[in-house]
Amino acid sequence: MFLGYKICLKKFIYQKQISLIMNKKNTIYNSDTIVALATASGMGAIAVIRLSGANAIQIADQIFKSYSKKSLVDAPSHTVHLGTLEAKNQVIDKCLATIFKGTKSYTGEPVVEFSCHGSNYIVEEVIKLCLANGARLAEAGEFTKRAFLNGKLALNQAEAVADLIASDSKASHQVALQQMRGGFTSEIEALRQELLNFASLIELELDFSEEDVEFADRSQFKNLLKTIKTTLSSLIQSFSVGNVLKNGIPVAIVGKPNAGKSTLLNALLNEERAIVSDIAGTTRDTIEETLHIGGIAFRFIDTAGIRDTQDQIEAIGVQKAKEKIEKASVILFLFDDKDNTVSEITTFVKENYREGAKYVLLHNKTDLSLEETTAFDDEILQSLKGYTDTLLRISAKEGQNITELKNFLADYAQTLSHIGKATVVTNIRHYEALSNALQAIEKVEEGMQMHLSGDLLAIDIRETLYHLGSITGEVSNEEVLGNIFSRFCIGK
Repeated sequence: MFLGYKICLKKFIYQKQISLIMNKKNTIYNSDTIVALATASGMGAIAVIRLSGANAIQIADQIFKSYSKKSLVDAPSHTVHLGTLEAKNQVIDKCLATIFKGTKSYTGEPVVEFSCHGSNYIVEEVIKLCLANGARLAEAGEFTKRAFLNGKLALNQAEAVADLIASDSKASHQVALQQMRGGFTSEIEALRQELLNFASLIELELDFSEEDVEFADRSQFKNLLKTIKTTLSSLIQSFSVGNVLKNGIPVAIVGKPNAGKSTLLNALLNEERAIVSDIAGTTRDTIEETLHIGGIAFRFIDTAGIRDTQDQIEAIGVQKAKEKIEKASVILFLFDDKDNTVSEITTFVKENYREGAKYVLLHNKTDLSLEETTAFDDEILQSLKGYTDTLLRISAKEGQNITELKNFLADYAQTLSHIGKATVVTNIRHYEALSNALQAIEKVEEGMQMHLSGDLLAIDIRETLYHLGSITGEVSNEEVLGNIFSRFCIGK
């Protein structure tokens, strides 16, 4: 019984040692009551003004007159009331007031939301009323910050709220929604708790060093380290997928001058976005446009024609084109059988090949081909075996097979991940924390192989726990929180 008590005490102390700030769950973290416009600014049919804090309902009760003559203070939680907002007996607007009492709200504290008419004047007057009665203006992301600090959301879930608001495609929406629902939170927390249990036992052994006893089963600990490594590696690798799904898949359109790159961009967008000319070297800078295909955002980048040139401006464009190739997930290489040789095409692909990128060969201007060019294409694919197996015949000018190209890109994007089902990392902060945790756990594993003492193992275990805890917010500091929530919009 005494040993069990001591183990629990060790776990508590150990947790304290690795935490900068331990979050107090289900408590109102700040006595201030904040107010902000929760809907988009500008005129609209409806504007929602949100109050949150210990005195939110009392403040609302002073300025809202219910048609039922009932006080909001006495009304049940999660109820909606019709009435007027008044200042010195002067009606500002007829609106609905929705109240959430106690901790059963988005922020985990009393909340009132006024649904008013969307006049800029009305919004300003209502917010002024709230300020005059004791509220203060909310900072960027402060409502969600309170939701995190009051235990309503883990930190990575809170960050997903911003991603959900910013999502502009079906893919980015589904990924953000999955993260907001928990994502890999439960998985990380479970592994962290298991590691904490073992760490506590290892530290407890130090108190009985003279007896030379082992409370932590080393074989089980090795299995746990292996599981943690596998999980972290999988999540880290998913970042390359999650990042492009969130921000759009970068697609570089490359080729020699006059290959038809700008014409292809215009055909994909179905508009005259890029200047098209018979003069070689017309495009000297990159042109970037986003197009949604199959619910996924693609960022198409029209680049300068790649060739050796003495023109300094064009040379800068060529260099930029090469930089875009290095960063693109998909490279569309345009060629035609009149201006390109098999050797030129295969040399370009091999010299610019990058593991992980998808290379698509586009035989352009097929409407001008006077003879069968299948043998030409077959020779290219044979020469590039192991580099790419995708070659499509198109006419960017005539719009031939552009739909087929779009369908191919949509199918390719679907193969990146089972969107909405697979757990992917989309946040660079999470990626860095996972990478740091993996490095620390590998040091623990090395220490085990070297039979290091428990006190030395504990150093790297603490570091692993810290980095895992920083993802969900079990370990946090004001600087990190300020940086995260400052990126939110006011009212969220």
